[in-house]
Amino acid sequence: MSKETINFKQWTTTQNGLDKLKLESASISPASLKEDEVLVKIHTVSLNYRDTEVINGTYGHHASITQANDPLVPCSDMCGTILYAGASSHWATGTRVLSTFNQSHLNGQIKPTDMSSGLGLPLPGVLAEYRIFPSSGLVKCPDYLSDEEACTLPIAAVTAWTSINWQNPIGQPIREPETIVLVQGTGGVSIAGLLIAKAAGLKCIVTSSSDTKLAKAKELSADYTINYRSCPEWQEEVMKFSDGRGADIILETGGAQTLRKSFACVAFGGCIACIGYLSGKDEPSGGMNVNVLALSRNVTLKGILNGSRERFEEMVEFLEENKVKMVVDRVFAFEEVKEAVGCLAAGGHFGKVVMKVAKV
Repeated sequence: MSKETINFKQWTTTQNGLDKLKLESASISPASLKEDEVLVKIHTVSLNYRDTEVINGTYGHHASITQANDPLVPCSDMCGTILYAGASSHWATGTRVLSTFNQSHLNGQIKPTDMSSGLGLPLPGVLAEYRIFPSSGLVKCPDYLSDEEACTLPIAAVTAWTSINWQNPIGQPIREPETIVLVQGTGGVSIAGLLIAKAAGLKCIVTSSSDTKLAKAKELSADYTINYRSCPEWQEEVMKFSDGRGADIILETGGAQTLRKSFACVAFGGCIACIGYLSGKDEPSGGMNVNVLALSRNVTLKGILNGSRERFEEMVEFLEENKVKMVVDRVFAFEEVKEAVGCLAAGGHFGKVVMKVAKV
């Protein structure tokens, strides 16, 4: 295969608003690959709430990540094919691969230095037609998933998987049928959590403000659904469904307005996986101190920053074994990035919003 320079298109942001996104020209020379690098042709990219914050310049709550106004390629989740591999890379050309979010987080507990390897901030992301990756920053794509389904795995599915299984040794995912998982909302992480929980034989409760979305969750085998708009004290419904026991694992994506209610319906000895903050980052005044809330039900409060490559590979093995299909709500063209980000920010989606990059 010729190693002539490849000219391509990529989107960039200066982190000052959706309207400032720019489609620019760039080039890559395959001959410049280091021995342990690969050049990937990107087929699809999925969006995450983090991407909207990066584009709007509001992703500032991690001290180890500094924001700048230099042009940056956003987004972190892609599915693509390896076109060229460096001399010492273990990857073969033609292999379909997925990006890992924090490129240096290979196993174990994430460290501050790993945060500096995050795709789409601080490192250039994947909203481009081609990108060079270190060989260690990729995972083999499951054959049974389409490009659109597969690109949803790096953040949404890995975050859900880690939230459910972080206390278990690698290779021993939880499969206890009496375990109850509660997922908040019907975005990418929550729907991935529902699919993973049901494939593992667990019970799953889903909350949403939309009866239509809750009906879709039922079609995906949710055991119980709660409309938190018509039932604002949804934590009481969780306790009723669980016969007063509570949910063993809560995927807490709401933040300020939901955390205290999660404490009220988590099982004794259970885990609240703190993932997102869709209802706000600032703590409402009043109420018990979080220490007291944690003590009251012997709760583990665990911050989840995605997961390691090792967890990603563990999850892929589980998904392949159970042929779990990810839910894609809408697919946009590469040129429709602003529309795609706007769709995600509006919050009307069920599952994931994806962009098709490659014209094949």
